Amino acid sequence: MELEPPYQLTPARDAGSVTFDRHELAVILRIYGRMVAIGEWRDYGIDHLRDRAVFSIFRRTAERPIYTVEKRPRDAAKQGAYSVVGMDGRILKRGRDLAQVLRVLERKLIRAVELT
Repeated sequence: MELEPPYQLTPARDAGSVTFDRHELAVILRIYGRMVAIGEWRDYGIDHLRDRAVFSIFRRTAERPIYTVEKRPRDAAKQGAYSVVGMDGRILKRGRDLAQVLRVLERKLIRAVELT
């Protein structure tokens, strides 16, 4: 029996797409890990699109994301490249510093810990 040749490996993302770098992912995953630890969030997804990178946060896998963290380099000079968007599509926080923008989610973390 002859083995099939290995599949051609293709790049995971298009060369023209926007991505999160390692530092940005570390900042996002730090708060994500804390929320998973208290049972608020359970899954995430990352999309690298042509005009933006999106980190989607899910309470359950089969649902729509409850929050999305977006990076839009085109908006960096005007409003800041980073934003947190709620499930209803409203922008909860926008700015140039990712850690500062994610503080809107940390308030949710404090509320969740106080309730338990």
